[in-house]
Order: sequence, then structure tokens, then C-alpha cells
Amino acid sequence: MPKKYGGGGMHNFGDMNMNSIVKQAKQMQKQMEEMQAALEEKTLDVTAGGGAVKVVINGKKQIKELTLSRDIVDPDDIDMLQDLVISAVNEAIRQMDERVNGEMSRLTEGMGLPGGLF
Repeated sequence: MPKKYGGGGMHNFGDMNMNSIVKQAKQMQKQMEEMQAALEEKTLDVTAGGGAVKVVINGKKQIKELTLSRDIVDPDDIDMLQDLVISAVNEAIRQMDERVNGEMSRLTEGMGLPGGLF
């Protein structure tokens, strides 16, 4: 009578794959934590208005510094100043997101995970 393949043989095979997946997940988690810590220490300098507004942002997306050129501080044109500050902050956040996503993509590529997963 032919031997039935059921849960026993497949179960062992599944355990081997599960162990490998768990090991790989732990390794990836450790690498992600290390990368996140390193990214949190990095900063980006972003300018708007030809350098009239400068924003320094860290990896936690916290604004660490905001510098305004005296030349653009015009009490009669506050709207322009506000627009430049918003533009600089939004660009700083966009660039930091791009940097973080690029680092995460490099990490997940080596693990055989689909891009954009994180």
C-alpha cells in the first residue's frame, strides 16, 4: 500500500522553512533597528528661495534648525516668508523620506522581499 504523505512529512519541512523565516526576520529586525538609529543621527540641510530659508532636519523628521535671511524678512510681505518656510520644511521632509526609503530598500533587497514593503 502506498505511503500517505500527510501532515508529518510536510510538517517537518514546514518547520525548517519556518525556522529559516524566523531567523531571517530577527536578522532583518536587528538590521532595521541599527539602520533606524543611524538614520536618526543624520541630518539634511535644505534651502528654499535661493538659500533665503534653510531647514536642518534629522532622521526623526524633527526640524533642528531654521535660518531665515534678513533680506526676506519684510513685514509687508509675510505671505512670501510663510510660503518659503513651508516650502523648505516640506522639501526637507520629502528628502528625508526618500533617504529613509532608499536605505530600507537596500536592506530588504538582500532579503528577497518585495520592494516597497516597508
